[in-house]
Amino acid sequence: MQRILAADIGGTYSRFGFFELIGEADEPRLLSIARLPTQESESLVALLVKLFSEQRPFASSSCDLTVLAVPGPVQGRFCRPPNIKWNIDIYEISKVGLGRGALLNDFAAQAFACRSRAVREARVLQASRTDDNITAMGTIGVIGAGTGLGHCALVPDGRGGNLAVPSEAGHVGFPFVGDAEHAYGEYVRRVTNLAYCHGDAVVSGSGLSRVHAFLTGEVLTPAALAPRLDQHPRTVEWFARFYGRACRNYALSVLALGGIYVSGGVAAKNPMLVQHPAFLEEFRLSPSHSGLLAGLPVLLNINEDSGVYGAALFGAQRLRRRA
Repeated sequence: MQRILAADIGGTYSRFGFFELIGEADEPRLLSIARLPTQESESLVALLVKLFSEQRPFASSSCDLTVLAVPGPVQGRFCRPPNIKWNIDIYEISKVGLGRGALLNDFAAQAFACRSRAVREARVLQASRTDDNITAMGTIGVIGAGTGLGHCALVPDGRGGNLAVPSEAGHVGFPFVGDAEHAYGEYVRRVTNLAYCHGDAVVSGSGLSRVHAFLTGEVLTPAALAPRLDQHPRTVEWFARFYGRACRNYALSVLALGGIYVSGGVAAKNPMLVQHPAFLEEFRLSPSHSGLLAGLPVLLNINEDSGVYGAALFGAQRLRRRA
């Protein structure tokens, strides 16, 4: 038996999962999850000290591998998250008694989660019309609107495992269609002072507020707008179309024959934004590949702890390779 501490470090909350990997089990077994406010700690070490200040399923000294999923680009052992006031260096975990460790991008963890029990309750937005063997072995695309628009692909590695391919596609210019949408794009550039309008500014929590303000003149935070979305069908339709377009473009970019998983808090908390007909209409819209797109499975992952499961599965794969 081996023990894995898997963490999903977020800008607001951090989730820590304590897992056991037993024999040749397909994936680690979850013992418990702890959730701590990230910004109340002044460093990664302080956050870990707070974690182990209470009784946990195992002590830091008996952990075989620590995996931290972090919200930013990983450079070897280091990450500088844009929405956290401190940096993350995996070597610092030794200060609380943890041994071996690994960093991966938070959306890489979301991608690994798509091969775990975390997505068993995922909602089917579009059923697969593809051969099951192709789906099982195909590339998975994960895309999720939250603070920004995260992307990652999960590719079979030919050895029974998977390889996560991180992406910063949320910073690619967003494609608008028609005069009304281009007018909206100019509005976004004006209110954000961006050099160009990218996915993070359009398909995200702040993007939802912006499209609502553009269409109605009413400026609301995402949290204030969410309970009133059913009163604003145009806002829902525009955002659903934009989300469907982002998913379509990523599915084609990585040829996601394994399907597209929609994650992130925006859709998990407001499923109507991807259940609106405009979402799939836009997702399937293609001059040459509409049939392919209409056959891909599209699922909504509503498990907000899935990053922890994905980090643990990544850790299990690493432990097995070193066994």
